[in-house]
Amino acid sequence: MGKFLADMTPLRESPAFRRLWLGSSVSALGSQLTVVAVSLEVYRLTQDSLYVGLLSIFALVPLVFGGLLGGSIADAHDRRTVALLASSVLWLTTVALALQAWLQLGNVWLLYVLVAVQSGAQAINQPARSAIIPALVRKELLPAANALSMMSFGLTMTAGPLLAGVLVAWIGFGWTYTIDVVSFAFAFWALLNLPPMPPGKHARPAGLRSVVEGFRFLGTRPNLRMTFVIDLVAMIFAQPRALLPAIGALMIGGGEATVGILLAAMAVGAFLSGLFSGPLGRVRRQGAAVVWSVMGWGASIAAFGLVVVLAGHTGSGGVTVWLLPAALCCALAGIADSVSAVFRTTILQASTPDHLRGRLQGVFVVVVAGGPRIGDMLAGGATKLWNEGWVLLLGGALCIAVAWTVAHLQSGFLRYDARNPVP
Repeated sequence: MGKFLADMTPLRESPAFRRLWLGSSVSALGSQLTVVAVSLEVYRLTQDSLYVGLLSIFALVPLVFGGLLGGSIADAHDRRTVALLASSVLWLTTVALALQAWLQLGNVWLLYVLVAVQSGAQAINQPARSAIIPALVRKELLPAANALSMMSFGLTMTAGPLLAGVLVAWIGFGWTYTIDVVSFAFAFWALLNLPPMPPGKHARPAGLRSVVEGFRFLGTRPNLRMTFVIDLVAMIFAQPRALLPAIGALMIGGGEATVGILLAAMAVGAFLSGLFSGPLGRVRRQGAAVVWSVMGWGASIAAFGLVVVLAGHTGSGGVTVWLLPAALCCALAGIADSVSAVFRTTILQASTPDHLRGRLQGVFVVVVAGGPRIGDMLAGGATKLWNEGWVLLLGGALCIAVAWTVAHLQSGFLRYDARNPVP
């Protein structure tokens, strides 16, 4: 049984990685409290889901620009310093969120501004943190290290929203934000104990030219490029998130509670894939593993769509028996997505030169953030032609077909070998 469990070697071998993993996990749980609490506060102030949806727009624009610029900054300066400064901005915006809640200002536009600043800082913070990891663990331990990160991600994505709802109802917005303020102490502790990480001799000044250089490098490296293309295929063609409210209300039943359960099931899948990630460290054909994982994601979403089609419109009277198979499909989708993320991140970290690693991680942040939003728009628009179940079923099937096609058009990606990480 032990060989199937997560490989803890990165935590044992590298005290610096252990501190970073622990600090990031605790801080990520606090951040989830804030993400959910902000959306709840906006709804309480406006009583309108449209204003809650606008949070995504205010977060997306600085996330895109911050991700590209943040990667450039991470390559041009000491990555530890960049992460510390970005974390400081994140902490200050969380302090401001707590203060506005304690003072009961009740200004939704202030919340939008703070979320935008927070999103931009997170976009700068994330590439720097991700680019730090290859300096802390051996190359052959990168899959294990990334699997551990996915395990903590799944746990925080499961526990965070549930805990946030309880805390807001029990102690209010002020205390909920304040808990996140305190959780940043763990992130600062981890970063302050890292060694200095100055840029190498190939470093370029941060700016537009540096960003363009990163894209130029990506354009000539087919295996790296495929890690982004294949993820966009999964997120654009088989993204279920925008359809969940209607599915909860009309097909499966249970409304918002069902939506929460289905999202939590995906996060539980991510956690389980990390917990039982022992075999991932022995996979050498990592490109093929990414393709099969994306096809597994598509199959899981198609199966979810089939469940919704079979359920029909039986959920208007309350939750139905279809919730269990739907949650199982979502959990399988979470497992497939997590395995894909582990290997895509590992390929990116292992085959990118250190002086470009921050910029490529910045592109990674933009793709991960932007792809699902494009998928949301396409899925929502497709409901004008088919109902939600058929959109998921057809989208999942299309994801499998397109993933298989692009993989064979770029067949070198299927032969990518971790022992010879060619970008």
